[in-house]
Amino acid sequence: MKMKNKKLKIFLIIIGVIALISFFMTIMESSMSAGKIAIVNVKGIIVDGTAIIDEMKQYRKDNAIKAIILRVDSPGGAVVPSQEIYEEIKRTVKFKPVIVSMGSVAASGGYYISCPATKIIANPGTLTGSIGVIIEIPNVKGLLDKIGVKAEVIKSGKYKDITSPFKSLQSEEKEILQKLTNDVHDQFVKAVAEGRKIPLENVKKIADGRVFTGLKAKDLGLVDEVGDLDYAIKIAAQLGNIKGEPEIVIKKSPLLINFLKGDAESLLKKILPYMQVYYLYLPTPQN
Repeated sequence: MKMKNKKLKIFLIIIGVIALISFFMTIMESSMSAGKIAIVNVKGIIVDGTAIIDEMKQYRKDNAIKAIILRVDSPGGAVVPSQEIYEEIKRTVKFKPVIVSMGSVAASGGYYISCPATKIIANPGTLTGSIGVIIEIPNVKGLLDKIGVKAEVIKSGKYKDITSPFKSLQSEEKEILQKLTNDVHDQFVKAVAEGRKIPLENVKKIADGRVFTGLKAKDLGLVDEVGDLDYAIKIAAQLGNIKGEPEIVIKKSPLLINFLKGDAESLLKKILPYMQVYYLYLPTPQN
């Protein structure tokens, strides 16, 4: 019995020592770090904002994170995920600085999510803007007619198959979709005006879907400064009141997930137009 008690005491002492070492190492790491800056990557087509929003929430609640950099390299994507990310950034900037660092492209939905940030920094050659909405509906009716294939449709309402690729749009259907597009476009314009504190009428003048370089976007007030990611980190450190070299925190995804995500995005580029209205800048040849 005495031997067992002795072993138990030794075991508890060892656990206590390990806990103390861990505690002091945490304190030392905290004192050695001038402050932490988290980088959240938004890359590719925006089809689901859940992961980005969860990451933003995590860093917002973490007192060790003094500022967040949203690294945007995206042509945009679906409307609702873009709006949800926008709202999360609006919430986060009330607690700590959020700095957008734009990569090659931060257009349409990619620009939408950037608007409420504390500061937006673009590279000189970044393609940004593209404030607009698009619906593309492929029409394969002519092809099917040539090969003798006919689609039979049973529907519950007159406009239930309004976006079907097996029929041509009627004028009244085009009018319905145009009103829908205008409504979503107005939401985009208001989001830009609110996020960037630009008069609504000024935003409307440039909200025709065109893209701008980072330099031109700065002149228009769509971005604050021109610079690369390192410059964005410097600005984030200043806004986060970090003295000295900041510690950079980046959440890394497993390689397999990145690979599968790439395949999914490639597929979505093909099927997204069939499914919804979207904020997306994808240059395509015009007839």
